[in-house]
Amino acid sequence: MNFPRGRELVLGVGAGIAAYKSADLLRRLQDRGFLVTVVPTPNSLNFVGKATWEALSGRKAQSELWENVSDVPHVSLGDKANLILVAPATADLIARIAHGRADDLLTNTILSTTAPIVIVPAMHPKMWLNPATVKNVQTLRDRGVFVMDPAIGRLTGSDSGVGRFPDSSAIIDFVEESYGYCADLLGARVLVTAGGTREAIDPVRFIGNRSSGKQGWAIANQAAMRGAQVTLVLGPNSLPKIEGIETVEIESAAEMRDEILARFDDIDVLVMSAAVADARPVSVSDEKIKKEMLGSLLLEENQDLLAEFAAKKRTNQVIAGFAAETESNHEALVSAAKSKLARKGADLIYVNDVSSGKVFGSDMTSGAIITREGKIIPIEEVSKEMLADTLLDQIRERVSHG
Repeated sequence: MNFPRGRELVLGVGAGIAAYKSADLLRRLQDRGFLVTVVPTPNSLNFVGKATWEALSGRKAQSELWENVSDVPHVSLGDKANLILVAPATADLIARIAHGRADDLLTNTILSTTAPIVIVPAMHPKMWLNPATVKNVQTLRDRGVFVMDPAIGRLTGSDSGVGRFPDSSAIIDFVEESYGYCADLLGARVLVTAGGTREAIDPVRFIGNRSSGKQGWAIANQAAMRGAQVTLVLGPNSLPKIEGIETVEIESAAEMRDEILARFDDIDVLVMSAAVADARPVSVSDEKIKKEMLGSLLLEENQDLLAEFAAKKRTNQVIAGFAAETESNHEALVSAAKSKLARKGADLIYVNDVSSGKVFGSDMTSGAIITREGKIIPIEEVSKEMLADTLLDQIRERVSHG
């Protein structure tokens, strides 16, 4: 199954009998849009082996600090993680974390990360209630580590009481409440177009534009992090791949239309952030045209993809468009966007000022989001990632009420 890309999570597994329950937790985390890398402590492998973690996660499960040293794993794992979840955490592991020990890969990773840390204890009641454990847990909470209280119930053997590993659903609820970044687009099927298109003149020349695809890439990435199942239809680019989403690379406007059309009936949201060429050559030469024969070029209009798909949309679909304008005056910029929104028939549109080469290729953007109801959301100079989340907030409201 191709899970949504989701948030990067390191799942640390301590050496307790509850380690086997973390296999189910891993699956449930994937279902909620997390990409999981398992870092088991060496002793935990007595309960669940690496083969299980690697098969379930689809990733290498490393436990020793001295494996793959050239990758500097304790730093790279901590840098990549959006969140570190230690489940189960034994009394010994909690003590080592509280005292800043770094004697295996997991504790080294915890020391080197700036990501939020969530710890789920599981142990015998006498160990959980021991003053040393109580103090260690309080120390961690005082440092901003999220420590979940264990459940009450049957333990190993005939013992019962506080210290039981909580159910996977309860752990995930605690993680998302602590982390503050819920998968609020979970289950939504989102298609994003990005980048410019190239309209061929001959085998070596084309008509194109300056779009880098960065804004659409950011929207696809943030939508997937919020749990959506994402397809990215992407024009020529130099952007990295986003793990876990479907990326379809195209060149021309016609190819982009075909890819959208093939998926349109199955999606909930279409975000048309691509800078689609307005025109294409009437005829394309099979051979390179000699320079002296390039005196003129006859063009014809490309189909207006935003207007076409807005006209076809179901009542429960959401379509967002983009408008690149060269109006430096904010009022004129918004007026142009309102006119375009009315003509195209989309639910909302983002307009930005691209005069003097601004925005294209940049990591920053500014402009305004205008909704069909006339709501205007000014966007000051922000990162394209922040704009993506603001736009997705508006889309989420429409998806949830559609």
